[in-house]
Amino acid sequence: MFETVRKYAKKYPFSTCCLALVWVLSLVPFFPETPLDDVAFIDKWTHLVMYGGTCAVIWFEYWRQHLRFDYEKLFFWACLMPIAMSGVLELLQEYATTTRNGDWFDLAANAAGVILVALIGFAASLLSRK
Repeated sequence: MFETVRKYAKKYPFSTCCLALVWVLSLVPFFPETPLDDVAFIDKWTHLVMYGGTCAVIWFEYWRQHLRFDYEKLFFWACLMPIAMSGVLELLQEYATTTRNGDWFDLAANAAGVILVALIGFAASLLSRK
C-alpha cells in the first residue's frame, strides 16, 4: 500500500501537497485573528476556495499526465473523494479535537468549491478536444 501511495505522490506531487495542507489546516488547533474576520461568511468563502483550489490542482495535474481523460476516474478522485474527505475532516473536528468544531455548512462550502471547479474542468476538457 505504501508503494501505491508513493507512486501517486510522485505522479501528482502538487495534489498531494494540497491534500496534506488541507488536512493540516483542518486539524490545526488555532488560527490568528485577521481584519477579514468581519467579512460575512469569510469562513465559508475560505472553505470554498481551499477545496476549489485543491480540486483545480488535481484537475491540472491529471490533465498534464494523461492524453485521454477517464471521466469516471476524474469524477471519483477529483469530485467524490474530496467531498468525502471533507466530511471525514468535519467529523474529526467535531469528535477528535477539543479546539475545532465540525460544521455541516463547511462541508457544503467545500462541496460547492469542488463542484464549481469540476464543472469548469469538465467543460474545459470537452472544449479542448475540439
